[in-house]
Amino acid sequence: MGKRRVRGPALAGLSKRQKRHLRDFGEQHPVRDAVSGREVTQICELPENSDQSSSESDAENESERVSDYHKLLALLKTVPGTEEEEDEDESEEGDESEAESNSEGPQEVGGTDEEDDESDVLGQEEVAAKDTIKQALGQEQADETHNSGDPKHGAIEEFTDVKHESEFSLETNFMEEESGDYSTAERESSSSREVSEEKPLHYRISVFHMDPYRAHMNKELEKKEIENISACSKTTSQLKWPTLGQLVFSSVTQKLKTFKPDKEMDLERLHLHKPLDSTWPKVNSQLLSMLNKPSDSPFTLLQRELFCIMNLYKDLLYPERAPLGNGEEIRQTYCLHALNHVLKANAQVLSNNAKRRDQKLGVDNDDFRDQGLTRPKVLIVVPFRESALRVVQIFISLLESGSKKQIDVSNKKRFKGEFGSDPDEKPPNLKRPEDYEAVFAGNIDDHFRIGVAVLQKSMRLYAPFYSSDIIIASPLGLRTVIGAEGEKKRDFDFLSSIEILIIDQADIYLMQNWEHILHLMNHLNLLPLSPHGVDFSRVRMLNLNNWSKYYRQTLLFSALQDPQINSIFNKHCFNYRGQVAVRNVPMTGSINHVVVQLPHVFRRLESDSLVSVIDARFQFFIDKVLPEYRDAVMSHTLIYVPSYFDYVRLRNYFKKEELNFTYACEYTKKSSISRARQFFFKGERQFLLFTERFHFYKRQTDIFVGHLAL
Repeated sequence: MGKRRVRGPALAGLSKRQKRHLRDFGEQHPVRDAVSGREVTQICELPENSDQSSSESDAENESERVSDYHKLLALLKTVPGTEEEEDEDESEEGDESEAESNSEGPQEVGGTDEEDDESDVLGQEEVAAKDTIKQALGQEQADETHNSGDPKHGAIEEFTDVKHESEFSLETNFMEEESGDYSTAERESSSSREVSEEKPLHYRISVFHMDPYRAHMNKELEKKEIENISACSKTTSQLKWPTLGQLVFSSVTQKLKTFKPDKEMDLERLHLHKPLDSTWPKVNSQLLSMLNKPSDSPFTLLQRELFCIMNLYKDLLYPERAPLGNGEEIRQTYCLHALNHVLKANAQVLSNNAKRRDQKLGVDNDDFRDQGLTRPKVLIVVPFRESALRVVQIFISLLESGSKKQIDVSNKKRFKGEFGSDPDEKPPNLKRPEDYEAVFAGNIDDHFRIGVAVLQKSMRLYAPFYSSDIIIASPLGLRTVIGAEGEKKRDFDFLSSIEILIIDQADIYLMQNWEHILHLMNHLNLLPLSPHGVDFSRVRMLNLNNWSKYYRQTLLFSALQDPQINSIFNKHCFNYRGQVAVRNVPMTGSINHVVVQLPHVFRRLESDSLVSVIDARFQFFIDKVLPEYRDAVMSHTLIYVPSYFDYVRLRNYFKKEELNFTYACEYTKKSSISRARQFFFKGERQFLLFTERFHFYKRQTDIFVGHLAL
């Protein structure tokens, strides 16, 4: 055996390929650097037709305008296939070097033993380095999966279902035609292709537009249309429907034309995916019987008109949602639409999986572009866990109603335990109005999020976000995941390919924190910062071009009309299909419901701008309104303040002026609230400062005595 040569520390951990690259180019290969504490530099291969080819790598300082597609590729940490190709090349070179050393073995025995010994050591180092890289990549993927459900990325452990990952993977499953789940839309699509070869253009268009989902997602917008939508140059028209009433329809790309709801809803014309076409009448019949509606139609009059707009993939603002009235009608309608969309999208992917399996290798086909950059397609924002529980229950009913065999729902027991409520938790003597009981029924925790994956006849609850089809969350639950600018650990890539956004009970978010909704809207449909294992050959061009927001449908439901809700609908909805807003003029007010005869005085103040209106209102109140109520005759004056910031400002002013007052807000302790009520009731305090959020959450009815100053 030859004596082993002593190597320098810089060369001790290098493989043969690294040494060869170091000898030829005078530097180590950037991809093959040893894994250390610092970040490993990666490269990505661009297509041959890319403007940034390898020959132009020396001109990095030149400013070039890169398309969104190339920007997306430039952000990738790893490119599928690159590592495997390089590993294959390295293994081939290793085989060649072993063959050469074996052939030269009889000529130089001592040298051969030394080289063989070195190659064994180096081979072990290569294997160890590869294992380290795999472990690092695996840990990074595990962290991504864990962080998608963790609000503070490890600060609070949150359960996510990783056990059923392979069963609900869209990449490894195929359409089960024999089970009866084969999509009707797929059959229509295949038949339309056959007809298109024989029939003229006008007939092809009529066949193609039969399925609203395909008509919407397969529409290819032009760059000029995108510019017009971005410029918000909309044209509007007014329509009047029998149930919804006055509608305002606005659009940029589509010609404004009168469209009316069908008098009779034929389920075949709605193109509901199986099994929704058979389960929906059974599920909705329970609601129809509760509302004493005729059961000859599968929809109520309100559901018929709402679903007509939803199924056309237009944005919708409905500000007349009533907790005691049509709340469940609306919830079941948008659940039907969301589940129908997901089932059609997944059926298309599974069908194309089977076609790609039978296709020859190396053949590229743009017909298989059927996915977004990430899997989540539908985002449902609800205020409380009780609302999320009802949504999931409707999903389960729509998938299994009437069938002898129930669908497989993973983690169902855990879900009911975390999102359900205990009837014994409610105080027995607590009496509140009916609308309060309807809003705050069940589990009213407002910090939650859950991923739902739907695949054929199974449903997976607590799925990781990047393996989910539907995400149900509260604004606070999403905010803790999205994070704020400057935070190291934040994630909002799962929002990049949202196709349907449903914001239910939007008026409640005004009482929670409206900033969370604005923060969410600002992070929707952005290019992801990481590929998350996506197959770019299956991604739609609209997603690669960063045009997802122009295809996203937004459904907003509220109990009242509010400028902030209208602002969301007008400034954050860019659907090329257009927007439909219900704009009925209120015919009955609430002021005539006041039983006690009290004078109602409305004051008008002038302000130079919207920026200065807050200061102008405060100054007007302390100069004009408050002096009128300082008289001893006005011994019980309740000051109702909608904004918490105005409340704090007014409270500080009262303390500074040493006025005889007490206060109650949503953050006041129970003992302080009881003491304030006693002081105000007995007349020991002349003023009571009262916030709108306190009234919303507490609804103290016996505190309203005396006068009211706004």
